[in-house]
Amino acid sequence: MAKNCLDFINNAVNNFKVTGTPRGCIPYGNGHINDSFRLVCDEADGSESAYIIQAVNSSIFKNPREVMANIEKVTEHLKKKISDPRGVLELIPTHNGNSYYIDKHGNYWRVYRFIENSLCIELPERTDDFYECGIAFGKFQRDLTDFPAEELYEVLPKFHDTVKRYNDFLKAVEEDKVGRAAGVKEEIKFVMDRADFYGVLAEAHKNGELPLRVSHNDTKTNNAMLDATTRKALCVIDLDTIMPGFSVTDFGDAIRFGANTAAEDEKDLSKVGIDIGMFTAFADGFLTGCEGQLENSEIMLMPEGAKMMTIECGMRFLTDYLEGDTYFKTKYADHNLVRCRTQLKLVADMERNWETMKQIVSKYCK
Repeated sequence: MAKNCLDFINNAVNNFKVTGTPRGCIPYGNGHINDSFRLVCDEADGSESAYIIQAVNSSIFKNPREVMANIEKVTEHLKKKISDPRGVLELIPTHNGNSYYIDKHGNYWRVYRFIENSLCIELPERTDDFYECGIAFGKFQRDLTDFPAEELYEVLPKFHDTVKRYNDFLKAVEEDKVGRAAGVKEEIKFVMDRADFYGVLAEAHKNGELPLRVSHNDTKTNNAMLDATTRKALCVIDLDTIMPGFSVTDFGDAIRFGANTAAEDEKDLSKVGIDIGMFTAFADGFLTGCEGQLENSEIMLMPEGAKMMTIECGMRFLTDYLEGDTYFKTKYADHNLVRCRTQLKLVADMERNWETMKQIVSKYCK
């Protein structure tokens, strides 16, 4: 796909109801999936307007129409609940009223209004920031409590089906396509030793303890927009992966990413652990934002959500390593193995702090 801005403007921008005259666009953000650009337009009154224009990655999302249908439904629902225009993503329609445009190459384009005076952070810089990210994702849950999750498409089937992920891992161990299994016996044993855990959330759902909700499925801190001046929560972005799911996996993925004391690919495992202060801050923000909409059984499963998302990610890195690094982008030979070890060390530290994590969330039960 061409990323030349002139081609970009000619082939996509003119099909959307943007106001003013396009002045130029530049690549924007650090996303790894979609191509994103910030477009600035000159208005007749001398002011300017800005937009985010994205090309949906159809190699990841096999049915972009379903992705866009989910986003349309959810944002329209949120608009009824949120008065602040910066509190929800605004899709700009095409001239024929669609939420997306398909160019002659079959690429799907969409346009959002740019959220002015906002910022997103790659990693929490302080506990207050992580608290506000928790507020943003908690409000997302609160405002979608009455949305029928079953109406959403499952755009990435079995995305957080940890039992399936484990079976994929076992297959990779057995096949050992590139002869790496002998060198990672300790990591393989770690994953296998916890086999009984992987069905915990599915079983809780089956028993009525974990209701199906709208889940975001990519709750990294850089998907929560904060006000640039006050650093207070504004809204949640990157809605491509919204699907039916569980509140606790959204909570858990945020903890996996933001409450780790080290980077995701830190080689020195002595630096890796669960930051209980960050865990507490995000739990406080998330549950404050939810405003009592979660069941007690959900709240008490939040530590399980954190552990599940971490061990699932670890086994996915290990599976890819065993298969020859075919899925995740890597920068060096053992990159996936380093990532795997970081996740497994984080799981081990969560287990050491398990009672503390449980006590923290129990305070929010009704």
